Amino acid sequence: MALEKDVDCPSCGETQSFYRTAAMTLHLGEKTKWRCPECGYGYVEINGIDTLPA
Repeated sequence: MALEKDVDCPSCGETQSFYRTAAMTLHLGEKTKWRCPECGYGYVEINGIDTLPA
């Protein structure tokens, strides 16, 4: 898995290269935590489903 990912940051209001801060395997799939280097906003992704606001 990549260590960086381009995501539209809801806090900054623009696309940022989020970096992976943690990853582990759960019974639901892989859980990955991502963080914005500019503002510190973070979100969790489990098996491709993320917690970013729609």
